[in-house]
Amino acid sequence: MKLTLEKFWLDDMIFGEDTGIRGTTLTVNREEIIKIIKEDKRIAKVHIDIVKPGESVRLYSVRDVIEPRVKVSGAGELFPGLLGGADPVGEGVTKAFKNVAVVPLGEVAGVKEGIIDMSGPGAAYTPFSKMKNLVLDCEPISGLETQRYEEALRLAGLKIARYIGKSCEKVRTQDKTVYETLPIEAQGHKYPDLPKVGYVYMLQSQGLRHDTYVYGVDAKEITPRLMYPTEVMDGAIVSSNCVIASDKNTSYHHLNNPIIEDLYERHGKDLNFCGVIITNQNVTLEDKDQASNKTAELVEQLGLNGVIISKEEYGNTDTDLMMNCRKIEEKGIKTVLVTDEYAGRDGTSQSLADADPKADAVVSTGNANETIMLAPMDKVIGKIDSSDQAEEGMEQDRNIEVEIQSIIGATNELGFNKMGTR
Repeated sequence: MKLTLEKFWLDDMIFGEDTGIRGTTLTVNREEIIKIIKEDKRIAKVHIDIVKPGESVRLYSVRDVIEPRVKVSGAGELFPGLLGGADPVGEGVTKAFKNVAVVPLGEVAGVKEGIIDMSGPGAAYTPFSKMKNLVLDCEPISGLETQRYEEALRLAGLKIARYIGKSCEKVRTQDKTVYETLPIEAQGHKYPDLPKVGYVYMLQSQGLRHDTYVYGVDAKEITPRLMYPTEVMDGAIVSSNCVIASDKNTSYHHLNNPIIEDLYERHGKDLNFCGVIITNQNVTLEDKDQASNKTAELVEQLGLNGVIISKEEYGNTDTDLMMNCRKIEEKGIKTVLVTDEYAGRDGTSQSLADADPKADAVVSTGNANETIMLAPMDKVIGKIDSSDQAEEGMEQDRNIEVEIQSIIGATNELGFNKMGTR
């Protein structure tokens, strides 16, 4: 598949009478956005804000972050299986609007919170503090079941990202990049002297509200399979989980996966990037065993010489990671793992809940137990679930010490962050 990704870099976002781009400023129509969201009768009220880098603003209960995009040509449509048909994507032309994001908020009972500070010490730990963010604070109708509220929030963010993209479709983009991956046999023959490298992409799927969608299908229902990298870049994978904020893969992370982009950057130079194997993260040991067996089998069948493996969240998922690593290494195929750590506030505790001697090449994206002192903010948007005792007092007008696991993207396990190791 061949995908041309056209990019337009925006310098500002404001409210206005219509939605479009003038110069390098994105104008959005507040009333039209509220109308689109409230077409879903599960949403009772919508509060919309624009927040910008450097402002004294804190966002609570961040459920997702989405980059506005639009498919200009090629099969399928943006966010397939969720906003329309499930035809394959990953080819043609797609426009991406950079430096801006859509950020849906919502207080979901019993779910860990996600914070974005637009200024102060906490801003350094999240990439989204550097963007102009359209914040959608959506309140549910009375008595709405939590899972249905979460679904409404997810779809609201995706719809508005698509709406902005379509409204700006005619703008002339500033640069373009072409990404191409051939069918596996042809790809293997294209660069016969280079090592064949793949990417094992572990998707969060461990129970209620631990969901990731692939062409609209919950990843709990999938088995390991090969995908073209361009499918991921074109919106085939969407976040819908409420896991620990620091290592949550938002939809923005999936669209802009830096592992995929870096592999493409080196493709044809010192490696042959042959594709992405997606697999889920399971709850039971039996399911973990079956999924990792199939993943290792696929890696071997594709004739790969090495793979990068990433995961999402920590604890139970560490076992999936180590099973994938061990079984692939036992087939004589090299692995590199990307993971964050939960090593205690002093950094001396065991970093992962599971380990294996074959996991001897690991990239760390930081210790999520590290603490930071957050400064008080002039404005707070969003609410914290009152049952979340870990975040008690977060809305007080004072300095607050928290672990960085509370901050969206702080230790993201795709490497989309500023934390790491040397």
